[in-house]
Amino acid sequence: MFSFFKKTPSMSTSELTTKVNNNITLLDVRTPQEYRAGHISKAQNVPLDKIANYQGKNKDVVVICQSGMRSRQAAKILTKKGYQVTNVRGGMNQWTGKTVGGK
Repeated sequence: MFSFFKKTPSMSTSELTTKVNNNITLLDVRTPQEYRAGHISKAQNVPLDKIANYQGKNKDVVVICQSGMRSRQAAKILTKKGYQVTNVRGGMNQWTGKTVGGK
């Protein structure tokens, strides 16, 4: 039975650490200012307010934000567009790996 309340698959930041070197499409849905302040090098900045216009070739995407709330919203939008989306729980607040930009 199809459910409108299907949970978005998610992964922890430590799981992301192991996958980030693979060929994944990682979307950072924070604002450009937050993104510039520090992001995962592989992440592409597609702010939440622009996510509905996202057109990526890879249908498998991973979304991250600061805490996990905006990426969950982005995941719902992208899922409706036909993407297979995985949300990163805890977002950049939980990320302990290397970042680019910022201080």
